[in-house]
Amino acid sequence: MSMEYDVLVVGAGIQGAGVAEALTAAGHRVAILEQESVAFGTSSRSSKLIHGGLRYLESGQFSLVYECLKERKWLLTHKPDLVHMVPFLIPVYRHSRRAPWKIRLGLSLYALLAGLFSPQSRFRAISVQDYEALCGLNSDDLLAVYQYYDAQTDDAALTHEVIRTALRGGAELICPASLVGAEVTDRCVRVDYFHQGKLNTLHCRMLVNCSGPWIEDTNSKCTPRAKLPPLELVAGTHIQVPLKLANKIFYVEAEDGRAVFVMPWQGETLVGTTERPYYGDPSEVTPTLEEKAYLLRTLKQYFPETRPLQLNELSDSFAGLRVLPHASTNPFSRSRETMICCDDDRQPRIVAVAGGKLTSYRATARSVLRKLHPHLAATDHWSPATSAHTASAQVDAKERNL
Repeated sequence: MSMEYDVLVVGAGIQGAGVAEALTAAGHRVAILEQESVAFGTSSRSSKLIHGGLRYLESGQFSLVYECLKERKWLLTHKPDLVHMVPFLIPVYRHSRRAPWKIRLGLSLYALLAGLFSPQSRFRAISVQDYEALCGLNSDDLLAVYQYYDAQTDDAALTHEVIRTALRGGAELICPASLVGAEVTDRCVRVDYFHQGKLNTLHCRMLVNCSGPWIEDTNSKCTPRAKLPPLELVAGTHIQVPLKLANKIFYVEAEDGRAVFVMPWQGETLVGTTERPYYGDPSEVTPTLEEKAYLLRTLKQYFPETRPLQLNELSDSFAGLRVLPHASTNPFSRSRETMICCDDDRQPRIVAVAGGKLTSYRATARSVLRKLHPHLAATDHWSPATSAHTASAQVDAKERNL
């Protein structure tokens, strides 16, 4: 079985979906190869947030926050059925590691990056005596509470919607299918894969590895390989409890200083996340007992009404994996910037997308498109889906409208 495409995208999580959507919009023939199902991995196990990342300001990731806030604005405008604004509350206690002035400074900078006059940039202090607004929050030693706005989504539903857009644009989804190998030749990239119990072959001009936690395994099957930096998988667990505490999201500080979200979800409450290095099979990541206990302790510390809850009463728990640059520092403080790596910087044929955030999937896709476009637009024996002039115009127009 032989087929021809401009690009094969490996992985149907949010990053692969976004890349496929951008490529089809630019007029290219695209296939998506997914080993399990759409949004199977991290893209259905995130914190369900479309946000700038307030805490990234503390580690100086200003460009990332600005980019995410810009993407948040676009998603709120263009996908209002999937992305909606929610009030976030940050309580500050006597024992908190960050003083009220530091929180206010961070929120001021966050508002500046979002656009001072944007309705999404508003924040204010809430009286610590306003018990109705605090929704049962522990008021012992409470010094201040700040409210700002960010957005929430159904991560799996958003990924499915982006995949549908790519399919409507002409992309083909091959799922479930597992990559056997990919080899760059003088003419194309030859890709062998298993699908429906058979070994199949397709040919494409370029391959984009968007397989998330499986990125290194996928890369090992490519010849030549993309030049990946040292990477580390970091597991993050969430728990869901059978109580609806509020229609607001609380941004609280756990016992070790980590930020934890307490948020409404499916009529109940979702709490997360944790961070621990993970070395096993990405398909087998599960929450640990210690992580679930840690999150439940954090919830009980801030919401006294939840204190009777026991671990065996959780509605659900799940764990997802982040792909981060390897470092000796705490995962909490590491860069969340997307890493786009190639087999050849001058003429890339194998491209790998490492890391990346749910919020900025479109920005990542634009970066990949810019890297691929010069090769896709080149005139050779394999005619591109559009002429070089037309493709370039489409890319430029898309950039202006994003």
